[in-house]
Amino acid sequence: MKYSHLTMWGIVIAIGVGTYFIRLSFIALFGKIEPSPAIMRATRFVPSSVMAAIILPALLNGGGHGFGDGSERLIAALLAGFVAWRTRSMVATIGTGMVGLWLLKAVMSI
Repeated sequence: MKYSHLTMWGIVIAIGVGTYFIRLSFIALFGKIEPSPAIMRATRFVPSSVMAAIILPALLNGGGHGFGDGSERLIAALLAGFVAWRTRSMVATIGTGMVGLWLLKAVMSI
């Protein structure tokens, strides 16, 4: 099905506005009420869950070529996992994983 440019822009804008208001509702809600300790404990795990949801499919799929074809991804993920375990720093983990993947891809492409 082919859409016009105006229709596509309308869809993009509608999705953007919808996303904005969904996020705004949570910001406004947490600004007016004090969340329970159980909710605060549960939301601690959201960043790591999101990272796992983003990274794990790419790791297991090997960049779209099937499992095992992206061994540099697995090595970089293991390196980043070690850094996460030792430092408990999200920035250090992401940085190590990215730099490790770039270096491994450069070395393995030679």
